[in-house]
Amino acid sequence: MGAAELGAPPGERASLVQFSSAFCQPCRATRRILAEVAAMVEGVAHIEIDAEQSLGLVRVLSIDRTPTVLVLDATGRIVRRAAGMPRKADVIAALGAAV
Repeated sequence: MGAAELGAPPGERASLVQFSSAFCQPCRATRRILAEVAAMVEGVAHIEIDAEQSLGLVRVLSIDRTPTVLVLDATGRIVRRAAGMPRKADVIAALGAAV
């Protein structure tokens, strides 16, 4: 998955891709957690995608709820996937599989 699908340039080492929706309360906390982790690890990007604006991508990736987080490696391959608000430690651990 590249910049065209993501709507933003992916990270050099990995990307944390968050699917959100406007009225999703846990999406706000997830945004904060992922931004903190991305800031901690060089070469990691946090990309947030509005699920309602990207229905085609949501269908292709079988995104059933928000927030859903995908961890992509440097090649854009999905290495981890989680629905619901993640814990910061779990995001860091999942990122370890990508970098």
